[in-house]
Amino acid sequence: MKTVVIIPGRLGSSRLPRKVILDICDKPMIQHVYEVAKKAKGIAEVYIATDSEEVKSICKNFTNNVIMTSEKHESGTDRLAEAMEFIECDNIINVQGDEPLMDAELITLLAEALDNDNINMVSAMHKIKTTAELKSPNAVKVTVDRNNNALYFSRSIIPHHRDEWETLLNHHKIIPDPLKFFKHIGIYGYKKTFLNTYATMEQTYLEKLEKLEQLRVLEYGHKIQMIETDYEPVGVDIQEDLEKVREIMKCK
Repeated sequence: MKTVVIIPGRLGSSRLPRKVILDICDKPMIQHVYEVAKKAKGIAEVYIATDSEEVKSICKNFTNNVIMTSEKHESGTDRLAEAMEFIECDNIINVQGDEPLMDAELITLLAEALDNDNINMVSAMHKIKTTAELKSPNAVKVTVDRNNNALYFSRSIIPHHRDEWETLLNHHKIIPDPLKFFKHIGIYGYKKTFLNTYATMEQTYLEKLEKLEQLRVLEYGHKIQMIETDYEPVGVDIQEDLEKVREIMKCK
């Protein structure tokens, strides 16, 4: 099966303007994401989907696989669905353009999962270690069934632990055993046929309530296979994040 990566390259960003083309070690951020994706196994091609001529011009310095999409899309899924119309493939992995430290091995694992005929959509999660991250609404939590299919995503703490477990959480900085919580990592893989279906689904109640687009899939009764990984993303949302990434990558 032919699997491709599509990286959204939207220029607009309220908290850190023009972030996908900001410089990190003498390269635009999105180029780092592209180069990581190219290292993943099982990936036929890597594409960038953008609504900006400026982003397209910059990306043309390192790849010709740039697809122009509409400025009117309200979600990343809509942009992905438009971009895939120009690509011959069976599976698509959506890697965010603001994660220059993305793990190529994780992309490979998603590609391998999509080779399973019973999996239409796959994403990733890692174990939450601190109570501070657990309590943060910026950390999207996910809880899964015995087969690692997502049961629910939330900005709240899920599952809720009553009685002595709640007391333990309130008195520890590190989450004590045997409690387990998982943070959702915003990387997605889709069968192309399923992404076509997903893009036509109307928004749902829980999606609007939590502001989490992936809940639409669950509300319509579909499954999302979750892959557990040790990789902890360092996304770039604000200037402090950008400086942290530059420091990690040892930019001179």
